[in-house]
Amino acid sequence: MAALRTPGSGCPWDLEQDFATIAPYTIEEAYEVADAISRGDLDDLKDELGDLLLQVVFHARMAEERHAFAFPEVVQAITEKLIRRHPHVFGNSRGLSTGEVNVQWDEIKAQERAAKANAGGTPAPGPVSRRDGALSGVSAGLPALTRALKLQQKAGKVGFDWNDPKAVLAKIREETQEIEAELESGKRDRIEAEIGDLMFAVVNLARHLDIDTETALRTTNLKFERRFGSIEDALAAQGKTPRDATLDEMDALWNVAKAAEKNTPTSS
Repeated sequence: MAALRTPGSGCPWDLEQDFATIAPYTIEEAYEVADAISRGDLDDLKDELGDLLLQVVFHARMAEERHAFAFPEVVQAITEKLIRRHPHVFGNSRGLSTGEVNVQWDEIKAQERAAKANAGGTPAPGPVSRRDGALSGVSAGLPALTRALKLQQKAGKVGFDWNDPKAVLAKIREETQEIEAELESGKRDRIEAEIGDLMFAVVNLARHLDIDTETALRTTNLKFERRFGSIEDALAAQGKTPRDATLDEMDALWNVAKAAEKNTPTSS
């Protein structure tokens, strides 16, 4: 990476990049790691982890060029953090349960945030201005589904939460009714706000049922691709494409594909 970033002899593309332009690739590579894991493809996982590591090296090199920090300091920082947050392994807090470890982890993170604030650290980006608030520490740069989950988890820890998944389900029904009402108004901003409320409520239901929303949606995406592929195959056998078929024809073929998967755990 140092060679790629060397003016005059390096790569023109690499030399033009900065933290902001590389950040989207970093996110993309993290998702590709998750995709390889979901497919159980360990050979691909090896490659994708290498791609993700390259992103870390890339950012570290750019920071080194600014005399901020270098790759060894990145490794040192995470090593110190792991030791600090695992006193039950590297310290004297032995014999803790998973629940006790999670409580301890949150307490240590809170101490770290307080220490950083006292040292004059840069406030995290986002709409929440209170650094000591219950929702502090949730990055605004997270994917929306992930951030919704983390906000709900933090609110739940201080008692702002439902006790029954059925209550969340009732909230989802309420949100769908509100969307229906706003459709009559035709006001896009209000419809968008209600759809956001619905998605937030769905994340909440998944959280109460201990279901990962990203995994659930990823599985549904794969299912949709698989079933639509079946529609295309069936139409191709008739010498047709989806553009040549009616919605009723494609819907009937969808039901055939769905019926063929009725004994699989992902069918719905």
